[in-house]
Amino acid sequence: MVYKKMFSRRTINLFATASVCFALFDAARAQNPAPSAETSRKANTRPAEGSTRPREPFDGASTEKMAGQCVTLLTEQGAIVIEMLPTEAPESVRNFLNLAATGALDTTTFSRVVKDFVIQGGNLSTSENWSTDLANRMMRTIRDEPNSVKHVRGVVSMARREEPNTATTHFFILVGDGHNLDGTFAAFGRVTHGIEVADAINRAPIEGEKPIVPVRIKRATVAQCEK
Repeated sequence: MVYKKMFSRRTINLFATASVCFALFDAARAQNPAPSAETSRKANTRPAEGSTRPREPFDGASTEKMAGQCVTLLTEQGAIVIEMLPTEAPESVRNFLNLAATGALDTTTFSRVVKDFVIQGGNLSTSENWSTDLANRMMRTIRDEPNSVKHVRGVVSMARREEPNTATTHFFILVGDGHNLDGTFAAFGRVTHGIEVADAINRAPIEGEKPIVPVRIKRATVAQCEK
């Protein structure tokens, strides 16, 4: 397919760029209003000690604990169940589990589609609950975890920019094979149920790589994988 040939590593890297840039701008504007004379005098004041990001449910979780977890994306087209592969990409798995467990993925959409190849989610700026907290969450990066998992149909992997270690919240589900991504992107999960839902999302009408009517994730949940 023409789209598949055009879908290079650079294309995936750019998937996250526009949304992250908007998130950075919105968060900066919300957190940094025009300074008054008083705040200008205090511009070089050191931040309060002990400030840190909120702790999330899977922070510090062992590989063994994460290995038994599955994430269910309940979409407007049906449910997609994804098993985690933490031995291959532990930080990518931890990141995804935390996004699902904290509700960050709820009401977000699959905002990028490449026909017969991938659907991409994780753009928190598409959430109906968009807030400064979600904007801050989108700015948190994780390290690259290229591994031995092949990018074949049903595999879930992290999107990132061209620079190393720039993955944030964006992920993609392959509905076709993408061996040009092998050993470069962090494959961290595999669809066990609902690949036909991903197919339906992939077949919906698009303009370029943008769905005309994006499919929404109504809710994301984490639970022990069914045997």
